[in-house]
Amino acid sequence: MSAVEAQPASAPPARRSSYARGAKILSIGIATTGVVTFAYFAVASHVLPAAQYSSVALLWSVMFVIVSIIYRPIEQLLSRTIAERRAMGLEHGHPLRTPLLLQAGFALAFLVVALALHGPLVDLFGGSETLYWILVAGVLAYAASYFARGWLAGHQWFGLYGGLVLMESCSRLLFALAVAVGIAQGQSAIALGMAAAPFVSLVVVPWALRRAAQAAPPGPARRSDSLGFSRGGRFAVAVLGVMVAEQTLLNGAVLTAELTSTDAAVAGIVFNVLLIARAPLQLFQAVQGSLLPHLAGLEARAGGAEFARAVRITVLAICAFAAAVAIGLLVIGPWVMDVVFGSDADYGRVGLAIVGIGMGAHLVAGTLNQAALARDRAGAAAAAWLLAAAAFVAWMLAPVVDDELVRAEVGYAGATLALSGLLWALYRQR
Repeated sequence: MSAVEAQPASAPPARRSSYARGAKILSIGIATTGVVTFAYFAVASHVLPAAQYSSVALLWSVMFVIVSIIYRPIEQLLSRTIAERRAMGLEHGHPLRTPLLLQAGFALAFLVVALALHGPLVDLFGGSETLYWILVAGVLAYAASYFARGWLAGHQWFGLYGGLVLMESCSRLLFALAVAVGIAQGQSAIALGMAAAPFVSLVVVPWALRRAAQAAPPGPARRSDSLGFSRGGRFAVAVLGVMVAEQTLLNGAVLTAELTSTDAAVAGIVFNVLLIARAPLQLFQAVQGSLLPHLAGLEARAGGAEFARAVRITVLAICAFAAAVAIGLLVIGPWVMDVVFGSDADYGRVGLAIVGIGMGAHLVAGTLNQAALARDRAGAAAAAWLLAAAAFVAWMLAPVVDDELVRAEVGYAGATLALSGLLWALYRQR
């Protein structure tokens, strides 16, 4: 949305039109993905007992903590590098060796750690070997999925990017629906969708490769300075720190509730509330996926005014959206949560509205983070994220508020507001 509106006046009309059309398609795809993901957990919560649903929610949290931490850095590295080269007129011959080696290294490191922690991980999932192997298979499969996302985003092929994530979420929902209609049974069948989804999403890759081959000019590819392992590694490690912090903000409360609460259903309730933040954040991937390559291109070929305009429009749109969400949650939030997830939990309207405000601050922080990455200030951005995440964990572990749900709601909003302030200060330092 905002990234579309913020096209530089100097960009060729054909490129502006193509970018706008692709970003709109991506927005539709990501928006649908958020709704479908919400539906997956809504169906799961109705067909599974509370304790089994909590295990499925925990599996999702653990899997996406891992994949976001170890694979999103390479997605961002590819997106920024390819977009920067394309802005300089280098449409082909992009350096892929370093990202491939880093991605393979991250996947291998995960496999080694997962095998070494086989026993504790099985215990974490209530003794379920099936959930453990779903975790291993799903995380390894996402290595290819996230590499493809970065490659597509860097080329600004947002229609294919949107198709990839939409195929992923729809295929996952089918497993939950199969249990709901009686084709399959039980917790394992629903959880299996998490491992199958990244494989299904890769069906868009052959179309992308064919498009790249058709667009390639005859003769050898032009190359600029190669992406060295040292430079790429520093960027990836910094973004890894950002991903650790972001996943801590989204899932830390679920994990602490699982570890500290005597009620097995509390973790699932906290997870349900934080879906208020997670669903818009999935929608915001449309903006993030298009904003980083767009800002990297502006940084390479345009001036600071266009860069600032893109960031400003995005932040203003987010603030308006967050205000509308917070008001809606204040008015009908508890009723909606009861309809979607059942009436077993007591969802307070003020707490839900606070989460809505925190969601808005989180989206603003994500925008400012993309600006920092485009300006090659990943290290400073990572420091801000890690500081906010550490404060959030300290808050969740301190018994300042007895009610774990209220503690999570207030802590999430406070941490994201502090984070957006830190990143705003960094953004103002040209």
